[in-house]
Amino acid sequence: MGPLLAAAPVTVVETREDPADPYLFPEEAAAVAKAVDKRRREFATVRQCARTALAELGVPPVPILPGPKGAPHWPEGIVGSMTHCAGYRAAVVARASAVVSVGVDAEPAAPLSDPDVLKLVSDETERAALAELGIRRPDVPWDRLLFSAKESVYKTWFPLTGRWLGFEEARVNLGPDGGFTAQLLVPGPTVAGREVTGFRGNWLIRDGIAVTAIVLPLTPVPPGR
Repeated sequence: MGPLLAAAPVTVVETREDPADPYLFPEEAAAVAKAVDKRRREFATVRQCARTALAELGVPPVPILPGPKGAPHWPEGIVGSMTHCAGYRAAVVARASAVVSVGVDAEPAAPLSDPDVLKLVSDETERAALAELGIRRPDVPWDRLLFSAKESVYKTWFPLTGRWLGFEEARVNLGPDGGFTAQLLVPGPTVAGREVTGFRGNWLIRDGIAVTAIVLPLTPVPPGR
C-alpha cells in the first residue's frame, strides 16, 4: 500500500500472513470468542497491524474494540481504518491533529462473483462509467474497485457522523490511473466550518489484491476541484 498513500500523513502496516499465535487483549478475545477460526485470525492479525502502526506514532498497545456497527474504537487523538480479505490485512492510522478521517478497503482483484451485486451498489451513471473504463483498461476489475471504493467512503464517513451511509447515497467516479472521487448525495458532516460534500481517494492493484483508500485532511478539498 506504500505507493497508494506515500504522500499522506499516515502510518500504514500491512501483511500477507497470519502469525501462528497473534495476540489479543482479553476484551478483544471476548469480542470474537464465538467466531470461527478464520474470523478470529483475521481479527487478531489486523489488530496486530494496527498496534504496530500505532507504535510508530509512539502510542502504547491498547485494545481496539469494535463498536456496535463494527467500526474500531481508536485511542484518543488517533484516527484509523483497518481492512482484511483473503491473503491480506492492513491498518492505517494517523494523528487527529493531521487527519480528520481515513478509510481503507481491500478486496480480491477479481470481478464480482454475482452480477446482481453491482446493481445493488451502483447507479446507472456509475455503471455507464464502468463500461467505458472496461473498454480502456479491460485488465482492471472495475466493478470490484467500485465496491471497494464505496466501502472506503463509508469507513471515512462513519467516524464523522455515526450514521449509516447507503451505497446509493454516494456516487463514485473511478479514474483510469489510480484515483477516484466520491460525491455525497446526502448532506455531509461539517469539518473546519465547511460541509464535506465528497472525498478524494486512490486505488491500487498489486499481487492479486485491489486496495482503495481515502485520507480526509483537516482542510477538505471539494472533490470536483
